[in-house]
Amino acid sequence: MRVLLQRVAEASVVVASRTIAEIGPGLLALVGVFPDDGMAEVDWLVDKTLGLRIFPDERKPMNRSVLEVGGAILVVSQFTLAADLSRGKRPSFGGAAPTDHAERLVEAYASGLRTSCADVQTGRFGAHMQVALVNDGPATFLRHLRCSESL
Repeated sequence: MRVLLQRVAEASVVVASRTIAEIGPGLLALVGVFPDDGMAEVDWLVDKTLGLRIFPDERKPMNRSVLEVGGAILVVSQFTLAADLSRGKRPSFGGAAPTDHAERLVEAYASGLRTSCADVQTGRFGAHMQVALVNDGPATFLRHLRCSESL
């Protein structure tokens, strides 16, 4: 799985001219899923997302987690994170997980976050979405976790 986390002042998702999700301060999590990904990757990324110390406190610019600051999380499936750009000028998406598998794992990721975070919202899987955000910092973190890596 590949998760791009952005610390945001606010973020929202619009589908068909209607806002379907909106958060204030917290994290925007853009999630790409690969065919070999499973619940071990989901569980690891839930723990990492909830515990990552990327919010400021009075001592350091990155010392508190999203839970410690009472932040929200907006989860958006983004299959383009699985794009292969190594050949030609057009991205290849052959490495992305099949739709049903990806949807199940993105939903499991959001559900796992909800076990500890009170405000977790999601985009709409498979829809054409307009995602707006105000990146706070800017602070953006990419984590690519493959099954072959040590969890």
